[in-house]
Amino acid sequence: MPSAPTPIPASPALAALYRYVPAIGALPTYRWLDARADFVAGLTVAAVAVPQAMAYAMVAGVEPQYGLYTAVVMTFVGALFDSSRQLINGPTNATSIAVLSATAMVADPAHRLEAVVTLGFLIALVQLGITFLRLGDLTRYISHSVIVGFTLGAGTLLVLDQLKNLLGLTSRGSPEDHFLMRLLLTVWEGGAVHHATLAIGLSTIALVIGLRWLKERLGLLVFPELLAVVVLMAAVTGYLHLDEHGVKVVGEIPTSLPPFRVPHVNLATAREMSTSAFAIALLGLLEALAMAKGIAQRTGQRLDLNQQCLSEGLANLSGSFFQCIPGSGSLTRSAINQQAGAATQWSGVWSAGAVLLIMLLFGSWARYIPRAALAGLLIVTAWRMVDKQALWYNVKATRFDAIIVFATAISAVAISVEFCILIGVFLSFMLVIPRAGRMMMTEFVVTHDHPGMVHERFADDVADTGILVFGLEGELFFGAVPSLEPLLDTIEGRIRPETRVVVLRVKRVRNPDAIGTHMLDGFVRRLHGRGVHVLLCGVREDLNRVFVRTGLVDLIHPDHVFLEQPVRQTSTAAAVRHALTLRDKRTPRPPA
Repeated sequence: MPSAPTPIPASPALAALYRYVPAIGALPTYRWLDARADFVAGLTVAAVAVPQAMAYAMVAGVEPQYGLYTAVVMTFVGALFDSSRQLINGPTNATSIAVLSATAMVADPAHRLEAVVTLGFLIALVQLGITFLRLGDLTRYISHSVIVGFTLGAGTLLVLDQLKNLLGLTSRGSPEDHFLMRLLLTVWEGGAVHHATLAIGLSTIALVIGLRWLKERLGLLVFPELLAVVVLMAAVTGYLHLDEHGVKVVGEIPTSLPPFRVPHVNLATAREMSTSAFAIALLGLLEALAMAKGIAQRTGQRLDLNQQCLSEGLANLSGSFFQCIPGSGSLTRSAINQQAGAATQWSGVWSAGAVLLIMLLFGSWARYIPRAALAGLLIVTAWRMVDKQALWYNVKATRFDAIIVFATAISAVAISVEFCILIGVFLSFMLVIPRAGRMMMTEFVVTHDHPGMVHERFADDVADTGILVFGLEGELFFGAVPSLEPLLDTIEGRIRPETRVVVLRVKRVRNPDAIGTHMLDGFVRRLHGRGVHVLLCGVREDLNRVFVRTGLVDLIHPDHVFLEQPVRQTSTAAAVRHALTLRDKRTPRPPA
């Protein structure tokens, strides 16, 4: 149930604080019941966040503690600035696999961490730039099929990447090799399978699936099956000393606060990763905004998309100062947070605090967590991250949706994860621009029984060749040229020697630019050259201002331009009556 709206404070400074820090804005109406709900939801999310954060750090190619740092810092900062009350920021599978691909050329683990932090800093700058330019709403022009295709490709790569940890193989290939090539070399040339490692990985997969089935069967919403399985596998590994028999474990995790460190940005590395940073920044915003909108539809809350972009940018910026990996809104943890009853953004604050407490109190015990267990958890996640219903729906919907899905997925596997995002975005705009630039035309005929009235022309209607009436509809900008030009040619082709007037109804014409008005200018001049008057009707005020500034109104003649009127007697009817006068009185033809 949506909480009460935040009261508007008298102080402008306080009003700005409430607006730009929504978590603070929730406090004036914060109740004890809200605090209890947020606390329970935050602890539930933390139980899932700890194993996920460690696993996603491995996906990004760094040690597990950096994932925990991310689950503390990014979740905390994101919660303060989130427009959505239930969205949880932090490390995600999609972003981590993209980070791994973007930093694949770095072989040295120490330099890899520096590259990952630099990438996070660049991602933050891109997202903050999008925020300050107020471009966040442009993400709605990027097809959801991009996310569907990306998750399909990223899920495939995630499974391939974790096979080496599941089977106990040694990574092969050089950093210069293509990402997919290194994964295939690891699987096929990695040597003999380590049976104890494989047993732990398969047991993890079986237990997670089994416990989830049991949890759904019993209706146990808050049971932390991921944390329970990881703790069990760590206990088995420690009790049997499997780490001494070849089972790779996480190792020591610092039981301390995330260290503050100003990111060292190498300009050469930054230039090399700039394209990847732009692609991953878009991916993060698409992920977060899609999830925030989905939650808002269920909870009835209103979103500020630009504020949501701000929270993503500030979360990544803060994370880069605490050695965090880049992150975004988490699908899994946000869903759990909402289902667990979170009332406000403070559930994210509680979650960050709980992860920090677990890290400080139990970090020394995490050394026995087998990497195969985290690999098994990630393989289950990869299977679940692909929305099969959405995949099938997008493939069936239209051919263009299917092309976007498979082009994005295939380029993720065959080229790179960050490049596939750019491919998907490009294809989305290729879909949007032709549709936005599609002009349509309807022909009308004058009703003889009621002079001045018109109706849409049907197949058996006989048109008055002395007066031709057409209605245009669409965006009158440069993208409309390919569709507008043949429509104007059609009108010119309908002109007969007896045609005296052409009436254009432009009530549904929007957003004119110089190219669009120039096309109308040339059309009018050609008709004047043939002795035909042109009348414009249904002209809105904003459209008329452009027509006046470009000289189109003077060319047509001000008396031949009929503004849209908020009355029953429309401007179209007035224009047609004037056209009848021009036809019947044999007024002089317009100057050529």
